Parts: sequence; structure tokens; C-alpha cells
Amino acid sequence: MLTVNLERLGIRRGDWLLDAGCGGGRHCFGALERGANVIGLDLDPEGLRLTRAGIEEQRAESAAELHGGALRGDVFRLPFGDSAFDRVICSEVMEHVHDYGAAVRELVRVLRRGGTIGITIPTAPTEHLYLFLSRHYFESPGGHIRIFRPRDLALAMSKAGLRVEGVSFAHALHSPYWAIRSVLGLDDERLAPTRAYRRFLLRASQSRAWSRIEQVLDWICPKSLILYGRRVATGSAR
Repeated sequence: MLTVNLERLGIRRGDWLLDAGCGGGRHCFGALERGANVIGLDLDPEGLRLTRAGIEEQRAESAAELHGGALRGDVFRLPFGDSAFDRVICSEVMEHVHDYGAAVRELVRVLRRGGTIGITIPTAPTEHLYLFLSRHYFESPGGHIRIFRPRDLALAMSKAGLRVEGVSFAHALHSPYWAIRSVLGLDDERLAPTRAYRRFLLRASQSRAWSRIEQVLDWICPKSLILYGRRVATGSAR
């Protein structure tokens, strides 16, 4: 269940990808399948453990020589040199950080000129719905601290030296899931309705029919919005 479209991002065999905020590594795994080299970065130890295990498994099964790893770190102090990566992904991170402009600038610093980036954020309508259903959605530790206007993120990307080249939407089937959790309790995933819908999501992710349905619903009630950009300069590139 990838949020960023890797084909649209332009990932090619031999590229180096940074997945900043990699979570359990889903984008890393997708990039490895396309022959890219990947570095996942996150603050969550459990997510990093899953990412490392998945990367090692894919490298062992691949006939090609692939490079990859996962590091603990944050988007404000990336432990990489300038222009180190061909592609960058930052999925569902910006809504958690106070200075998202500084985070975008740091991501652009490690992206080579001409390289591409995909940044994803939750859609404003779903965020307003969850806030209406439960204040806890925004007040829990580590939760979201803002509801984004896509224009604001696009402006931050432009100021950092990116040309925003497109937008897409994803995960419409996840929108009801988080509404259910907001009503029944964000901290308890064991409740029957929550577990039942989660099982449905797992089945739907493996169904071509549901994938086609979700592609239509993504234009109606998407959970995530993705902005795609290309580094053209250092500084403003409006």
C-alpha cells in the first residue's frame, strides 16, 4: 500500500533513494524491487527493525547487487552530504513537525539537482473530520499538530528550490478506518469494528478489483495527498 507512486517519482535501477520517515519500510521495499538502492530513516526503533529486516531479505533474494540500510534520525539533521540522493520520499511526516519549511530545505539539500521528491500529507477534509470526531486525534503525544493546505506545502517546496510538478491522491479506503478509530478510541486497536475494518483493508490491498475501486474513490475521499517536485535550484524556484 504505497502512498508515493514510484513510477511517477521516476525511480530507475541504480538510483539512490532516501525514505525520510520510512516507518515499516514499504517505500524502501518497493524501490528495491525496481533495482534502486535505499536508505530508510526514522525515529521509531520498531519501524527501523522491520525496515532493516525487509531490506536484508530482499537483498538476499535479489540476483542484482543492491545496497540498502536503515538509520535512526530526523529530517532536520540528515547525516548525508549535499546532493547525495537521486530520489527522496517523505511520507506523512510534515504534519508532525513544527518547522516544516526547515524540514523541506534539509530534504532538498541532500537531493541532487534534477532529482525528484515526493512529499505526502493527510488531506484537510479527513483531518477536519477526525478532529470533529475526537480531539484526541490531535492532542495525543506524537500526533498531528496542523491541518495542511496543499498550497502552503507547495510554497515551502518552491522556496527550497523545487519545481512542483504534480499532485496525486491515495488511500481512500483508509479514510473510514481512521474515522472508526476516532470514534471508538485511537489507543485501542482491539475493538471488534476496528479489527474487522483492518482485516478488510488487508484483503483489499491484495485485490485488483478493490484497487480499481480505490483509484476512483481517491478523487472523492482520499486520506493522503502527494506533491511531486524536482530540484531545480538552491533557494526560491517559483
